[in-house]
Amino acid sequence: MKDNKAKKKKVKKHNKFFTVFWAIVCIGFFSAAAIAGYVFYNVYNTVNGDIIVDLADYTENQNQTSFIYAYEDNDPTKVKELLRLHAEENRIWVDLEDISVYLEECFVGLEDKRFYEHRGVDWIRTLGSAKYKFSQGGSTITQQLIKNITNQKDVTVVRKFKEIVSALNLEKHYDKKTILEAYLNTVYLGSGCYGVKTAAETYFGKDVSELNLAESACIAVITKAPYGYNPLYNREANRERQLYCLKQLLEQGLVTPQEYDEAVNYELVFTNDDNFVPSELFLAQQAEHDKEEKKEEYWSYYIDFAINSVIKDLIDEYGYSELQASNKIYYGGLKIYIAADLDVQDDLEYIFENRIGWGNDEIQGAMTIMDYSGRVVAIVGAAGKKTENRSLVMAADSYRQPGSTIKPLSTYAPLLDLNKITYSTRVKDYAIAYNGKLWPHNVDKTLGSGGKVTIQKAVQESMNTVPARLISGYELDDDLTLTIDKSFDYLQNHFMLSHLDSTKDKDLGPLATGALTYGASTLEMCAAYATFGNGGRYYKPYAYYKVTNSSGTEVILDNTDPQYTQAISEDASDIMCEILQTVRTSYYGTASTVRQFPIFAKTGTTTDDKDRWFCAGTPYYVGTVWYGYSSKPRTIGADINPAGTIFFNVFDRIHRGLDTDVAFPKSPNVTAEYYCTVTGNLASSNCPYTAKGWYSKDNLPPYCSYCSGRSYSNDNDSGNSGNGGTYTWDDIVSFIN
Repeated sequence: MKDNKAKKKKVKKHNKFFTVFWAIVCIGFFSAAAIAGYVFYNVYNTVNGDIIVDLADYTENQNQTSFIYAYEDNDPTKVKELLRLHAEENRIWVDLEDISVYLEECFVGLEDKRFYEHRGVDWIRTLGSAKYKFSQGGSTITQQLIKNITNQKDVTVVRKFKEIVSALNLEKHYDKKTILEAYLNTVYLGSGCYGVKTAAETYFGKDVSELNLAESACIAVITKAPYGYNPLYNREANRERQLYCLKQLLEQGLVTPQEYDEAVNYELVFTNDDNFVPSELFLAQQAEHDKEEKKEEYWSYYIDFAINSVIKDLIDEYGYSELQASNKIYYGGLKIYIAADLDVQDDLEYIFENRIGWGNDEIQGAMTIMDYSGRVVAIVGAAGKKTENRSLVMAADSYRQPGSTIKPLSTYAPLLDLNKITYSTRVKDYAIAYNGKLWPHNVDKTLGSGGKVTIQKAVQESMNTVPARLISGYELDDDLTLTIDKSFDYLQNHFMLSHLDSTKDKDLGPLATGALTYGASTLEMCAAYATFGNGGRYYKPYAYYKVTNSSGTEVILDNTDPQYTQAISEDASDIMCEILQTVRTSYYGTASTVRQFPIFAKTGTTTDDKDRWFCAGTPYYVGTVWYGYSSKPRTIGADINPAGTIFFNVFDRIHRGLDTDVAFPKSPNVTAEYYCTVTGNLASSNCPYTAKGWYSKDNLPPYCSYCSGRSYSNDNDSGNSGNGGTYTWDDIVSFIN
């Protein structure tokens, strides 16, 4: 009986195991089937859907010159042509009928012998390549064309899958001849040659229609390794593969034995051979090349910046790859109307190229100038003479720690926006306990005075202690505390700094003193500081007004109606502007012209004095300057901030002739009031020490009651008695502290 029971238990366990096992198998099978069905459905719809890669558009964009224009005197009716853009790549589009038939045969026979049979993908070669994770061959001419156009060449299964789907889609919409023509005009063939026409001219000094079979095979083999099989430098390797190509054509019946023998025995003469006899075409091309090489003038940093901006916006707006967007600019016949003020740009370049006020020729710098509605008026990417086109524009694309220029953005403007502080709110000037020590030090290397100072004074003196206390909550007053998360939010989502580290920069060091992990660019800081001179509006910086097609009938990109977000309230903006106007700038030279205008300003110095900043504005323009060593940051060691000197040199020039009867906009809800310097509250009739401040009517401090009935002495002797007794200046200091 016991044995039977044991057997029954064993059978039950056995049956239970198989039930669970088959349930898992069935679930897995049906899940896999469902996923496969879903994928197949989407692939089918994609392959048979709209065009993924538009060859008509791509072909059209190969042979049209683009133009860059600007408005003279900022007048849209005075259009000035600045530049005609041609491709940096050596590429000339040629119709298939003008290409040697031998060249067609060589590429098809060597690269894709079933080209005219498959529908975009050669499944036999693809399956063979799959076992090597697509690292070896397998791509058809159609697939290679997709890679050439999109520039997506990563060796991954996902990329290969997308390429296959795109190739199948392409052949649903275009015939083989159209695809082959596009491929022959996009394939890279070494020596800077994109497409067969420039390759024929570069290697043989011939037109592509004149190539014979031997020459065609020589060019076709280059694509596998553009340098390794380049006949100008690696002739033996090219010859070996050329013979292989000719053998393939013979075996496939694409050439006759006689044609094969003639090609094998044909003596190739290259353009770098001693016996090469140049044609008139080759001589003309060499003369044009030499002419281009001798050019010493380079276009401005603004044009570099504008081209980069158009490429980025084409990617964002139309989903182009970077290569497609670049091709659109160089080949697409675009008309780009840049937003530069040509006179301001000239002045800025003059100061930077000649390093006026620089002090050290080894140090670099960058500057951005904007108006208050997003227009980048002028920009310079580096100091010294410009030596190349499409160079790095450090003003827009280099990020450095902003130092104390971060404080208005991370601390004071947010607290004003939240109505938590006023112009005269008093905060203790003393370090806090942070990471086991007292931190931070002020500019004077001390831990603070221990007394209280107004917000205006803290900004004016660029104190580090005050923002540290306000963000950390050390004031033990919820009304004064900003919090780290809120400070970070303002930087990222109100002032739009794009390179913040969401972990490392959510800390007191980065937020209170500007020690950001990656930093900010002068372009970003300029757009952020513009909010202090335009009522708190953040405008995304733009480098062009509009971009149209070649006929001008279609606007492709448009900035003629810039939109804004309200970064901070109008009241907070006005008060911040007034506070920043109290920052002392007399150190930076006379600059007599620009000093006729109201100026708000903020300096910045990073740890170990490796970066200097100056962010400032007049009612006309706002500008930011970065100054430091570019490749290997090191101590600058200048007593007076060179960035400020550069700013005033530039702004003095660009304000010549401007109307001085201007002012920053003022909110009707902001009022000027006198406050008691002892308490920071609005001054009463009994307050002997007062100063003028600016306040939102919605956030006025109370009137001072402390001074009522008291009299003060300016020395340690007793003063007059009042209702509250006699007070000396030491008594006042005791209260302040």
